[in-house]
Amino acid sequence: METKDCNGNVLNDGDTVRLTKDLDVKGSSLSMKRGDKVKNIRLISDDPDNIECRMGKSTIFIKTCFLKKA
Repeated sequence: METKDCNGNVLNDGDTVRLTKDLDVKGSSLSMKRGDKVKNIRLISDDPDNIECRMGKSTIFIKTCFLKKA
């Protein structure tokens, strides 16, 4: 299965993406704003609708419907 962003572009490991919506991270005081860049994403082999990335020292999972390829 292919992992795609909100516009239908195929995502690969190591890509840089931008957020299309403000997101609050559950269990943390971290909030991510619209337009923030997320570098060096990792794809999850079991679930094509989510990616894994690092924000600071935390590893978080983001749904691909809130991302667009940069």
